[in-house]
Amino acid sequence: MVAPLYTTASGLLFHAGKILVVTIGLPARGKTHISRALERYLRWMGVKTQVISLGDYRRKMLGGAQKLPPDYFTLEGEKSAETMALRKKVSDGCEQLIWDCFANGGQVVIYDANNGTKAARQALAEKFDKEGIHVVLLESLCDNKEIIESNIRSVKISSPDYKNWDPDKAVEDYYTRIRGHEKYYQTLEERTWPWIKIINVGEKIILNNIQGYLQSRIVFFLMNIHNTFRTIYFARSGQSLIEHSYKADSDLSPAGWEYAEKLKDFVLERRARSLEARGINPAGRKLVIWTSTRRRAHHTAWPFVATSNATQGRQSPMSLLNMPQPIISADSLDVVVSHTDASQSSTPSGVFRKNWPPMPSYVKVVEKPQMLEINPGIWDGLSPEQAKKYYPEDWDRFSKDPYSYRAPRAESYHDLSVRLEPVLIELEREQEDLLIIGHASVIRCLLAYLIGLPASEIPAIEIARGDLLEVVPASYGVHSHAFHFWDGPGRRGEGDQLDVKDANNFYENYAESTKGKRKVTVEEGETITAADVGVAEQTPAPNLPTTPPTINIQPEVDL
Repeated sequence: MVAPLYTTASGLLFHAGKILVVTIGLPARGKTHISRALERYLRWMGVKTQVISLGDYRRKMLGGAQKLPPDYFTLEGEKSAETMALRKKVSDGCEQLIWDCFANGGQVVIYDANNGTKAARQALAEKFDKEGIHVVLLESLCDNKEIIESNIRSVKISSPDYKNWDPDKAVEDYYTRIRGHEKYYQTLEERTWPWIKIINVGEKIILNNIQGYLQSRIVFFLMNIHNTFRTIYFARSGQSLIEHSYKADSDLSPAGWEYAEKLKDFVLERRARSLEARGINPAGRKLVIWTSTRRRAHHTAWPFVATSNATQGRQSPMSLLNMPQPIISADSLDVVVSHTDASQSSTPSGVFRKNWPPMPSYVKVVEKPQMLEINPGIWDGLSPEQAKKYYPEDWDRFSKDPYSYRAPRAESYHDLSVRLEPVLIELEREQEDLLIIGHASVIRCLLAYLIGLPASEIPAIEIARGDLLEVVPASYGVHSHAFHFWDGPGRRGEGDQLDVKDANNFYENYAESTKGKRKVTVEEGETITAADVGVAEQTPAPNLPTTPPTINIQPEVDL
């Protein structure tokens, strides 16, 4: 998360007081996805936020559905005394967790449950309103059958409630639960409380009496989220001719162009395997690439555009025709970088590779100035030893707090995180597969946001050139794995002269270390199946800090 811009004696930010967000909606309407995404964003803002899930608490206290009375999930008929006692135990326990969160300094609590009747949510809202807690009702409506079916199959039937069930029978049983709730469900119409009504997970939003900065930020965030399946990839930009200077905006080195080609091949191959495992045609989906405005970043994306144009018979711009091109041997896939005369070739390299992985239907490259690397200020071009020697006091303060400390004329990681907030909103809004080719400092911040790491650990995330990070957003967070595909010059520690110069860029590569990492190639990676998406065979995760993120991975089934 990003450390707050200011602090208060109470720990509450933006003069917003304490807020209870009460979710409303039938099962499988995306309430958990919305709750977890909102929790992640508010924590990034520095707001102490916690999701309390009624379904998770019920499973923790009572176990799976097979351990419950037969009438536990039905709303019709007279309930047994045992069922009523169990329901009250779970409901009271969740309410106590909410009170505990506020008592322990929490500012926003998101109560993830159905709350499908006016009487139930009115009683709950009045109880907390009397204690000075602002109540915001958040209803998720969905009449899109495809979204409902996807939610049930991807999240609900994988819960402990349906362990060892046939998937089709589990889906039918869950639909039975939904039909039982539909008879008694009352949509949100009250005017007493501020509320937000989301239709089809962001397709349409209706508001009532939203007040204050923090509530407005919540609405702004919810206007940009969705639950469309997509994959986000992260990769470093290729090696440039001048690696050790922030001010220099140099082009890619020969090794950098080779790296860009390898990155293209690996991403396309990995993406194709992942999508095909889900029954999705890779050629039918678009690929969006984000880079910074630095040459080494957006030039790393050029092979994607050049290959896309070649496979689809489009003429490439002159800027792409003039770039150094790899010549592909008929007997080998090894890449040799050389310059090709653009006037003698109508395709970028004059060679059309028949063994290219399936190309996306469209490749779009977007340059974002907010994604420039962190500014080192007076430390530009210095090695760690030089920084210690010439600026001992600054170095000491930086070593104690590498996230918040700002060297003279430099940016801190906190400054960078604040600068990247618009990118985070666009990241949530993007529905296509996304490849972010960026600088190590930028990727650290974006990855920390998605995974949910605390701010203090952002500078310690290892982002090595030659590793591809694959992140798949899910209802309870993300599934992520790392793949290694490159060992050429520029990875650092390989003996190349430019690697030595790269050590002088220590502020950007503060946590850089590639020793001990297992190398995973495309051939070694496991093909993902629809049943276990998010788990790769023997694939090491990024070398993240040892403190695990607080992400609940238990699927939610509302009562």
